[in-house]
Amino acid sequence: MARGMFAARKLKKKRKKQKWKDVSYMRRQLQLSKKDPLGGAPRGRGIVIDKRMIEQKQPHSGMIKAVRVQLIKNNVQVTAFVPGTGAIDHINEHDEVLIEGVGGSQRGPVGSQWGLKFKVVAVNGVALSEILSGKKQKPVR
Repeated sequence: MARGMFAARKLKKKRKKQKWKDVSYMRRQLQLSKKDPLGGAPRGRGIVIDKRMIEQKQPHSGMIKAVRVQLIKNNVQVTAFVPGTGAIDHINEHDEVLIEGVGGSQRGPVGSQWGLKFKVVAVNGVALSEILSGKKQKPVR
């Protein structure tokens, strides 16, 4: 460890390097919350623009059902995965949906889902899981 009379430069350099180990410092410096469509929030509301199907990454084959959503908060458009069998049938254009991250490392995609970082949680204020199980019906806007 540098403790000499002329060690200030080395100590300052070391402190500067160690700051980057702090996650909050790193996110603040790189302005990662500004690049995030949800703006650092865990969930976000948006309006469905259109429904689409996305091909899976190799070695899997199949079509992933997804919707294009325009966020109310900042008008950014994102593609969100619709989980559940037949769930896409319960979502129409101009419905209000609640989306959240799918939980990949560093807020990225999961598995063979190509570039899908978000998933639909609720439609028109009702949880998608409850609509699929038949407990509740989707309200009409």
